[in-house]
Amino acid sequence: MNPSEEEGTLSKRKIIELLKTKNKEEVYRLYQIADKTRKKYMGDEIHLRGIIEFSNYCRRDCLYCGLRRSNARLHRYRMTFSEIFQTALKTQTLNFKTVVLQSGEDPAYRVEDLCLLIKKIKKELHLAITLCIGERPRQEYEVMKEAGADRFLLKHETSDYPLYKRLHPDLFYEDRLKCLSWLKELGYQVGSGNMVGLPGQSVESLAEDILLFKKLDVDMVGIGPFIPHYDTPLRNTKTGSLDAVLKIIAIARIVTKNAHIPATTAVGTIDPLGRQKALQCGANVIMPNITPQKYRRDYQIYPDKICIFEDAEDCHSCIQGMVKSLGRTIASSFGHSLKKRFKNLEEKDEKNIP
Repeated sequence: MNPSEEEGTLSKRKIIELLKTKNKEEVYRLYQIADKTRKKYMGDEIHLRGIIEFSNYCRRDCLYCGLRRSNARLHRYRMTFSEIFQTALKTQTLNFKTVVLQSGEDPAYRVEDLCLLIKKIKKELHLAITLCIGERPRQEYEVMKEAGADRFLLKHETSDYPLYKRLHPDLFYEDRLKCLSWLKELGYQVGSGNMVGLPGQSVESLAEDILLFKKLDVDMVGIGPFIPHYDTPLRNTKTGSLDAVLKIIAIARIVTKNAHIPATTAVGTIDPLGRQKALQCGANVIMPNITPQKYRRDYQIYPDKICIFEDAEDCHSCIQGMVKSLGRTIASSFGHSLKKRFKNLEEKDEKNIP
């Protein structure tokens, strides 16, 4: 890689070349550059964001997802708003600054009630709030933002239009991009992301995914391996490669520079050291699962997920050890986007804490 490429001006051709290379020295150099870029733009702090998986009902039928509505074998659950708030309280107790409210696309939760929950968390717990609840009308995104939601994660999954159509029988790629555009217009810190190793996915489409992160100027990038679920039509396909995921994390860091990139639970599921490896090639976020144990095993986007049986305190202790082993520190800030349009949010939130 030449100096201009190290500064993030990678062409599609160069990205494809890097994704295809099997040269160990070149891959190691890529990871070194990504880690150096992370340190330059994001520092050595690792941000912890506690996830509450509050419902596994979903109106969609995506071919790869264990939550798909056609999966009759899955035990379904919905957390009450009181349960969600009490779990968010644990997030605060563990000194996390962000709570991630995640679910399938579950229409049972009315936007009016979600807004009340968002306001209560903001007023009483003073947490940054990330929503990950799928496609909704623009007006609903707007009122949730007004209620106090800070961020929204909506992965595009793949930028390959024919592949997207095959995997999502009741979704449209254009609608996904439209939602991402709305969220940005409304002032959310916006996260997107993709899956690596999808059946029929090409290296060229993976390169397009990375370029889309840059085009959308996303504040967060979620990258993880495809892991086949045994109760979906893709049950007999192969799991995505960790090496491929790490390359994409590294290239995404170089290209986006200051986007937040998590070391996902999925990379830790396919490799016991997956999260540590991701944190060494560009990632700077960990998202511990704080969902109550009685629900965790049923939130099965993919099977055999790690951290199902540990309680939140044990997970936190494990992560502290992981961070220390890497010579990094846990952030005490809210971890708002470093993009120019959000540069004053951190100071504003600190002033609002009693």
